[in-house]
Amino acid sequence: MVQNHYTVFKHDKKARLGILRLERGSIRTPAFMPVGTGATVKAMKVEDIYALGADVILGNTYHLMLRPGTDTIKAHGGMHHFMQWKKPILTDSGGYQVFSLAKIRTIKEEGVYFQSHIDGSKHLLSPEKSMQVQHALNSDIQMVLDECITASTSRDNIAQSTELSLRWARRSKDAFYQDGKHLLFGIVQGGLEEDIRRYCTEALMDINFDGYAIGGLSVGEDQHDMLRIVDAVCTRVDSTKPRYLMGVGTPQDIILSVQLGVDMFDCVMPSRAGRHGLAFCKNGKVNLRNSVYKNDTRPLDETSDCPIANTYSRSYLHHLIKSKEILASMLLTQINLHYYQSLMSDIRQAIFRNEYDTFVKMTLQRLNANAAI
Repeated sequence: MVQNHYTVFKHDKKARLGILRLERGSIRTPAFMPVGTGATVKAMKVEDIYALGADVILGNTYHLMLRPGTDTIKAHGGMHHFMQWKKPILTDSGGYQVFSLAKIRTIKEEGVYFQSHIDGSKHLLSPEKSMQVQHALNSDIQMVLDECITASTSRDNIAQSTELSLRWARRSKDAFYQDGKHLLFGIVQGGLEEDIRRYCTEALMDINFDGYAIGGLSVGEDQHDMLRIVDAVCTRVDSTKPRYLMGVGTPQDIILSVQLGVDMFDCVMPSRAGRHGLAFCKNGKVNLRNSVYKNDTRPLDETSDCPIANTYSRSYLHHLIKSKEILASMLLTQINLHYYQSLMSDIRQAIFRNEYDTFVKMTLQRLNANAAI
């Protein structure tokens, strides 16, 4: 029997307030994980990530096995020592990156044969290999290998792919190093087909994982379809285990998914947007590339408790972006990740007060009324 490390201590309808206890620290949920794909959250120092209040970050098997290589990280004792991050780390299995980045890939029963997007070298990523690499990375939460498919895949192919992902999930668990300190999450697939999603959820629960992720969303479907699938999975999955919506997303998506019972999120959006001049603020997004901010001496967001957002002027940030200064990426990434962590804190407080529905209504009204300019 898998030991349950997760405790839900408060409900506000479907929204949940919980804590996931791990050897390297506890994760307060609902939680947002900054993405540190290659053992770094781009443009951020580890000390600054700590200061944001993040409880966990995400790393990626595909990227790290290719560069710098498993042996290099293993020589440091794992990813934590390699990058000097002392709190929990979740590693994605690498399946999505093979799907999206590999130059050439061939999916077979044994795994995925692919060529590296870096140097064209040939590799096999199997469930066993993914578990081997994640064990060497010494991540606290590890993910099973699954097959990623496009949103336009036919129902028959979705069903076949889901069966393959389930077989890989069983092999992943068999290869997982179970010591009570590291957790393994299953991944629910099934496209936009609710019945296949429910079937996959139940099959994964029969295997019995420490948590359950919802994969294959945020790939071009509209928000209504995404939330429909999220609800279908959350109403069926084991309520005593954490639920992780992979690769999502916008503040609006996060707020509405929490309302359906999701506990964990990750997305490159806040850091990627920062590197492209887009800032997330309490009253919506601000596109600082826009020339309207050239002489705008107001702080970016004077209502924020982020020391960068409430100090640096829009004009200065606009200047840094236009000048292609590295500092622009650093400041805006920190502003955006601060916003996301503050959003999660506000979400947790609203659930604790039994005011989540009101929080959702008011926050969405404010965000939707202030589109980026």
